[in-house]
Amino acid sequence: MGFKAEYGALLEELAREADDIAMRYFRADEIRIDKKEDGSAVTQADRGVEEMARAKVAASGLAMDVLGEEMGGENAKGPAATGRARLIIDPIDGTEEFSRGIGTFGTLLGIERDGEIVAGMASAPALGVRWWAYRGEGAWRNGKRIHVSKVEKLNEGMAFTGGTGPNKNREKIDKMRRLLDAARHGRSLGGFWQHMLVAEGSTEAALDLHSKAWDLAPLGLIVEEAGGRATDLNGKRSIYSGNMISTNGKIHDEVLAILQ
Repeated sequence: MGFKAEYGALLEELAREADDIAMRYFRADEIRIDKKEDGSAVTQADRGVEEMARAKVAASGLAMDVLGEEMGGENAKGPAATGRARLIIDPIDGTEEFSRGIGTFGTLLGIERDGEIVAGMASAPALGVRWWAYRGEGAWRNGKRIHVSKVEKLNEGMAFTGGTGPNKNREKIDKMRRLLDAARHGRSLGGFWQHMLVAEGSTEAALDLHSKAWDLAPLGLIVEEAGGRATDLNGKRSIYSGNMISTNGKIHDEVLAILQ
């Protein structure tokens, strides 16, 4: 049995329900924006999506734990120690954008088993786009298979990074600047979407320097299944390093050298 056969129905159901909840509050008068302890925004949609996902997993009959941004879970800094599969969810990635009526937000779903992400989905309802991948089964965008670009040099390609802000120190800002300056075209976008643009061949590199496991869970798998590479800044495949660089693979070593 492939991973899509095992987990596909659950991920699709979660994504559909998450889209409905998110769009119910997006640009709606009743949206309520609160601040968490770290200063980041949280809304009813964030909490509602994660509560829905946890209930669906519990009712699925699958032996699966859950790690989520809003309600936590066992060991957010490394693979689950229980030996069970687990869903890792960011109910609304890009809550700041969501709360401001900007459509570049999405629900991120990754299923981790034995320390590896084996199934992943990113759903962006305001953009009308959903990406997914299952280990060994390719990467897809709205039902069409996607592939990374064939650009072979960073100075011929486009790179995206997150933005600056109080959570970025001078070292991180310098790394982002070096990458953007080395590319033919550089932009600051941040969030999951920049990595999906790498996966679908629209850009060549995307850099996140301030991330938790739920921010990254499905992204590396989708990029890899599209033919690219996704690692931390030391070249390790991990969603627990606090950073991720994804590329079309052909320029990955060049990008890692620039970021050292």
